Amino acid sequence: MTGASKNTVVKLLVELGTVCTQYMDDNMRKLPCQRIQVDEIWQFVGAKAKNVKPHHFEDGGYAGDVWTWTAIDAHTKLVPCFMLGARDANAARDFMEDLAPRLKNRIQLTSDGLKVYINAVYTAFGNDIDYAQLVKVYGIDPQAEKRYSPAICTSCEAHAISGRPDPDHINTSYVERQNLSMRMSMRRFTRLTNAFSKKVENHAAAVGLYFMWYNFGRVHQTLKTTPAVKAGIADHVWSVDEVIGLLQAVEPKATRAAKAGISN
Repeated sequence: MTGASKNTVVKLLVELGTVCTQYMDDNMRKLPCQRIQVDEIWQFVGAKAKNVKPHHFEDGGYAGDVWTWTAIDAHTKLVPCFMLGARDANAARDFMEDLAPRLKNRIQLTSDGLKVYINAVYTAFGNDIDYAQLVKVYGIDPQAEKRYSPAICTSCEAHAISGRPDPDHINTSYVERQNLSMRMSMRRFTRLTNAFSKKVENHAAAVGLYFMWYNFGRVHQTLKTTPAVKAGIADHVWSVDEVIGLLQAVEPKATRAAKAGISN
């Protein structure tokens, strides 16, 4: 289709995804978000954790479960930050410490009932936040095909953790819808296929490229513009050419460090 080697195309996309992630990291600052929802979505690289074998690490790579931590602003639908990592206390802390300095206002935050969020939120925000957890109660459908069907959510319980969260806005529906968008938009997130990422670097680049286009290039059906325009961090809808142009416009961090005499 392109007249270029598949490996060349993949290399270009990995470079572009990396640059997109860097651009968002540099520019997603002093954001006017007010109500943030957070969640984490599972995928794997190379093999599921239970199926990882020694040969998966022969080239010094990574194999196993990878969780994508995501935050979304309920009003602008902007994704201010995301992170790939494990699903544990250290990752939760790193994610919250990345989110907190990007915001210029006190926010209301909602997460699911994952316990590691509680200490992570306190570490990053202290008491300067209105935080609640929406805990889902699940039942069992005896008729469900267990391999393909998740447990049935029978009810939700809202628990105020810090500050005075508005009960009307204790919600995770937007971030859960974002999880669906990720699975629908990135083939490597599709379940029960062989389309999963084989290299964690490629996986990270694909996620970065997806969120760049989601924030800056894809017109949201409800907003009638992009989340970046709605949030005031862009003045127009980006084109594909502009996204690709970041390869020349954004200087890689490694190059910056070299110019500053810093070694990684």
